[in-house]
Amino acid sequence: MARSTKKPPKSPKSTITGLVASIAALAVAALLVAFLTGNNVIDVFRDLSGQEGQGGSGGSTEQQGPATEADAEQAREQLAALQITEPAPRGDYERSEFGSGWIDTDKNGCSTRNDVLARDLTDTDIAPDCKVHSGTLDDPYTGQSIEFSSQDPQAVQIDHVVPLSLAWRMGADQWDRDRRVEFANDFGNLLASDGPANRQKSDSGPGEWQPYEGYRCSYAVAYVDVSHRYELPVSTADHDGLTEMLDTCAS
Repeated sequence: MARSTKKPPKSPKSTITGLVASIAALAVAALLVAFLTGNNVIDVFRDLSGQEGQGGSGGSTEQQGPATEADAEQAREQLAALQITEPAPRGDYERSEFGSGWIDTDKNGCSTRNDVLARDLTDTDIAPDCKVHSGTLDDPYTGQSIEFSSQDPQAVQIDHVVPLSLAWRMGADQWDRDRRVEFANDFGNLLASDGPANRQKSDSGPGEWQPYEGYRCSYAVAYVDVSHRYELPVSTADHDGLTEMLDTCAS
């Protein structure tokens, strides 16, 4: 009779010991890479362990580059398929209908706000608890460079590309609460932006408000993508505004 070559199963203790050793090795490697590159050790650890984290219904925590003509062409097709209707009255809308605050969408231990700041800012100083203390924003709404500090958090705000109030008026009032919380924390619908510009935009759609010329293509692509994924209609004015911005995309 041939001798069996099947190995006995590992004991739980040996499995845990191996896991701890692996995590320790990753931590040491992350510290070394962070020291050599000057990057944040938490970000390095996540990269080494493959924990980049995905948010919401398709938006990524990884910073996206400028929209391409292929992105614009897809957005044009999606825009053509969106229903056109006028917003309902604001009614009984309250911000709390989309959740009471930022949550940890991707279960990486960081709030959505801090994830977006870490994604959109450069030269960041990030605490072990994920709080972004400082960084530099290449503002998508004004084209200006803004120095962010947690001492003045309102200088850089997190904006919903498709405003929550407008989404409510376009059909989100019919969603269940979980869907609305998901929408409010969807990374694809969030941008770190200049505080005053964000306040100026408020709950306006693309027919009323647009970012500076250099970002209009990317803004329109993002707006259409969110509207498409959540099956939100657009108004006539917003449809025209999005079409106008998509026409600025380089060929």
